[in-house]
Amino acid sequence: MPKAKADPRTTLDQSAPDYWDAALAYLSSQDPVMRDLIQAYPGSFLRSRGAPYETLMRSIVGQQISVTAANAIWERLEARLGKPVTPQAALALGEPIREVGLSARKAGYLLDLSQWFAQAKGLEDSFSNLTDDEVVACLVARPGIGPWTAEMFLMFCLRRPDVFAVADLGLLKAIERLYKKDRIQAKGIADTWRPYRTVASWFLWRSLDPIPVEY
Repeated sequence: MPKAKADPRTTLDQSAPDYWDAALAYLSSQDPVMRDLIQAYPGSFLRSRGAPYETLMRSIVGQQISVTAANAIWERLEARLGKPVTPQAALALGEPIREVGLSARKAGYLLDLSQWFAQAKGLEDSFSNLTDDEVVACLVARPGIGPWTAEMFLMFCLRRPDVFAVADLGLLKAIERLYKKDRIQAKGIADTWRPYRTVASWFLWRSLDPIPVEY
């Protein structure tokens, strides 16, 4: 299968979001735990590819598995389909997409997503005009995309500043370890990070895994 031409949107941003410095200052002033985390990872920031299709594909691949495992599967997917992965390439491969290490269910989700992007004109550019709630409502209507995947999209593609994935096991684990708070209390802790819950979440993930989270 011929490889698609390189798409600049699939490369990670080299600059921080506009709100990043303000978020670091605010979180450091409000939360000593967050201040220590920010100091532990100087100069690092959330990066985006600005590519809705790839971000959603990566998010589905990464559901309920480690960052390392998700990256390995994605590399095999790129080797099979070409880089960048496109809806057309995924649809042309079809069911054998499972062979990169996907469950039958995840493979079906990826193919449904690919069909959606292949058929809906202007979809790639439409999300930036929607509110957070509108983006979530649009995405969760698709098979395989629940609130967590929609929240990852808001964070890692659109880089919205105030998103907290309340069901993310990594965030809950980090909050329990660093704040000694359980799942029920986690939302209350996260509310103190408004309006920069995305930034706080990113540093909590860094506390668990030296590999930065990227979708």
